[in-house]
Amino acid sequence: MKTYGVVLAGGVGARLGLSVPKQMVKVSGKTILEHTVAALHDSPVIDEMIVMVTPGWAEQTATILGEKYPKVSRILEGGSTRNETTMRVLTAIEEDEAKILLHDAVRPLVDGRILKDCAAALDSYNAVDVVIPSADTIVAVDEDEIITHIPERSFLRRGQTPQGFKLSVLRSAYELAAEDPYFSATDDCGVVIKYLPDVKTKTIQGSDRNMKVTYPLDMYIVDKFFQLGTQEAPLPDGDLKQHFQGKTIVVLGGSYGIGAEIDRLARGLGAEVVAHGRSTTGLHVEDPDEIAQAFEKTVQEHGQIDAVVLTAGVLHIGRLADVTPDEVAKVINVNYMAPVNVARAAYPYLKKSGGHLLNFTSSSYTRGRENYALYSSTKAAVVNLTQALSEEWAGDNVKVNVINPERAATPMRLAAFGEEPPGTLLSAEQVAEASLAVLASELTGAVIDVRRKLPASTDPGAASTGS
Repeated sequence: MKTYGVVLAGGVGARLGLSVPKQMVKVSGKTILEHTVAALHDSPVIDEMIVMVTPGWAEQTATILGEKYPKVSRILEGGSTRNETTMRVLTAIEEDEAKILLHDAVRPLVDGRILKDCAAALDSYNAVDVVIPSADTIVAVDEDEIITHIPERSFLRRGQTPQGFKLSVLRSAYELAAEDPYFSATDDCGVVIKYLPDVKTKTIQGSDRNMKVTYPLDMYIVDKFFQLGTQEAPLPDGDLKQHFQGKTIVVLGGSYGIGAEIDRLARGLGAEVVAHGRSTTGLHVEDPDEIAQAFEKTVQEHGQIDAVVLTAGVLHIGRLADVTPDEVAKVINVNYMAPVNVARAAYPYLKKSGGHLLNFTSSSYTRGRENYALYSSTKAAVVNLTQALSEEWAGDNVKVNVINPERAATPMRLAAFGEEPPGTLLSAEQVAEASLAVLASELTGAVIDVRRKLPASTDPGAASTGS
């Protein structure tokens, strides 16, 4: 059954105090609408998309979206209310039956798991709503702001989107609503519940990140989420051997640790791996001439480069005032100038193959820490570099991502901190496995968090992520 993703972009931005629709405001270099459209477009469960816009904004929306999202088949003007906009969607879709996911344009952080769960739930139910538990106590008040009732919080949920329906069911609900002169509903699930009370509306777990941009503070929070850009490593889609068989991967920093594990695992999946390291091949990642020569030689021997992985780094701990000029130069050259030079040298080869550049950062990139001034700042620069390149190279189908591993058991960490309690560190193999899953994905511009898996009973994120 065909699945439609419908982006409802009819807001006017009144509560944000804006002169343009709030979905047209830019965060992290793109309009909120673009972020939302991209999230649905990237989901494999969405077959076709319709974008409903504020009246008078269809032409500008078409200009903004351009040809980047081929699943978008129509950009239509919405109505004066949410329900009128939905009715126009139902008229626009020609099929007698389909799955339809209606999503707020100002929820740009919806993730693929939510979209997948919505579409899957419609195999068994006719209506689906995305919800999260309420962390706050909800109180009911009268017209004088006097509390009249405090509902039991354990049965309360906060509604999000998308809301999913079988097309025929939503049409039937709106046909009945059209006959009601007192019809009023704030969302589409409310229409189904009111006019088709026998239809069960299934709830699925949403996410705290899937927030709606309504007030000025929301803009700030969403912008920070996009700056961080973090998400978990994707689950492998199919057999990784099919993806890596015959591919050529260059690993820089492949002498030991995570780089060496990526080398080992990728070879086991059938890839041709060219691994370089200062202690093995003598390559210095901070030297642009050596990098250029290494890439040219790889292409001469293997025909092309499908992925470049840069794991090399220098961990320096200490007060900035005590660092020598040579130490400053070394940290900056290895941790930042190397990613810059590698990207410049790799670009023509990855453009030709439609390949992937994978960098590495550290959790300290989010905020500078005492005695980590050089290390934290260079790792933050790598994240910004990755995000910028992902946009610069998107038109060439080159993917650029960065891995952000939790504390990992690597020789570099052992040298800095000595032996640490067993079970408190990620293994290099775990990070390598996540890295290969990213290389096999269509992700770009993402900061991939790699974390140890805690038992469900102790994992603070288990309840909110649905894991």
